[in-house]
Amino acid sequence: METNDLEVLILNSTKIFEEININEVGKVLYTGKTHTTGGRDGASRSSDGRLDVKLSSPGTPGIGTNPEQLFAAGWSACFEGAMGIAARDMKIKLPADLAIDAEVDLANTAGAYLLQARLTVSLPGLDSDVAQTLVKTAHQTCPYSKLTRGNINVVINLL
Repeated sequence: METNDLEVLILNSTKIFEEININEVGKVLYTGKTHTTGGRDGASRSSDGRLDVKLSSPGTPGIGTNPEQLFAAGWSACFEGAMGIAARDMKIKLPADLAIDAEVDLANTAGAYLLQARLTVSLPGLDSDVAQTLVKTAHQTCPYSKLTRGNINVVINLL
């Protein structure tokens, strides 16, 4: 088996796949760890016990959440944090009633599953140009936005 710079496949070991990214990681600030059983109709629990959720497939009568809702919640929270950093750097205050509505679609095209997403950002009371700059900066710096860039369709709306 030949190894290239982009991926490593190791059988008979714990590492099955590794993708080498062009970005060098300097310092890991936090690692979220979860244990999931049962897939979309199972449960997921974090190693520290702070997350303990039942999972249900979208559109079923199950009582749990689903990966798309979890991704939407995580991305919108992270995006707001990125806007906060941008606001601090710009020496402006974010409005107290700032809100982000995130939508993550699970879609199917020709038998292949994929995601697409929309963020709708509300920054009441901020000048339109300032709000646009904050949103554009956050989209460039938010780790979730970086994760999606070039991988899924994304639309960001500013109210």
